Amino acid sequence: MKARYLEIEKLFLSKYATSSSETRGREVPVPPCPLRTEFQRDRDRIVHSKAFRRLKHKTQVFISPEGDHYRTRLTHTLEVTQIARTIATGLCLNPDLTEAIALGHDVGHTPFGHAGEQVFSRLLGVPFRHNEQSRRVVERLENDGKGLNLTWEVRDGIENHKLALTPATLEGRVVSYSDRIAYINHDIDDAVMAGVITEDMIPKECVEILGETKSARVNTLVLDIVNYSYDKPKVALSENVQYALDKLYTFMAENVYAYHAAKGEEAKAKKLLETLFEYYMEHFDEVPDPYHRMSEEEGRARSVCDYLASMTDRYAVSMYEKLFIPNDWR
Repeated sequence: MKARYLEIEKLFLSKYATSSSETRGREVPVPPCPLRTEFQRDRDRIVHSKAFRRLKHKTQVFISPEGDHYRTRLTHTLEVTQIARTIATGLCLNPDLTEAIALGHDVGHTPFGHAGEQVFSRLLGVPFRHNEQSRRVVERLENDGKGLNLTWEVRDGIENHKLALTPATLEGRVVSYSDRIAYINHDIDDAVMAGVITEDMIPKECVEILGETKSARVNTLVLDIVNYSYDKPKVALSENVQYALDKLYTFMAENVYAYHAAKGEEAKAKKLLETLFEYYMEHFDEVPDPYHRMSEEEGRARSVCDYLASMTDRYAVSMYEKLFIPNDWR
């Protein structure tokens, strides 16, 4: 069955695609699977990982929202994956490689969204970037410090999934665009639901070019990438549509992301993480493995940040309550 699948790849995939049979492989060689390609195995390893499961309780934009329909980091990841597979299929790129990168791209995200990144950057004195932490998770932290032993292409795509970066494969570039397409549009949904913005505030140029609804905008962006990039050695949007997406991003940055950052809940989340950091630096024996073990190589502060970054929002809150709130007050 696997041989038949690889033959189908040869017939279907673009000359610019990354063939499953041409992977650069893993850091630790493993016997081949009789059924799955290497990229399909990577997809499965990510889905079965603890880091992936924790995404369901990590903030996307809104911290501790009241309501069941706000996005979490997990639902964001699933939306990115769906968009990315659609684009990859339309461009005849490798959908399995694309899916694996998309599923793993945010496993290094901190609790409380980008607020956590800002805290750890300040505490460590160097930038703490979630894309780099995602690669660190799959290479070193997951599986009790052994990592997931993913293929080189998937690890490269995970680390370079931000649009400002350049992944080595077109499949990685598809995930970069899919990430932005997904989060801008679903963050609009959540911001409207939260009463932060209204639909009529969205710039008219963006509505005219991309569409009035979330589904219309996503459809326009996906079709434009496929039509503009088909049978080319690049993945990009046409100039007009790229302009509209950039303008929509600027609108969200000014009206949603900046607004949210100024709200008290984010300040509370930062203070909570800072307090936990100080506690575990002083009581380092309470930091579990593999984080404790790795302090010998990279220092105590990095190990504590790795541990805190792995926490879900609610686990971080739970640990804070356990350590600092008297039982009778809880």
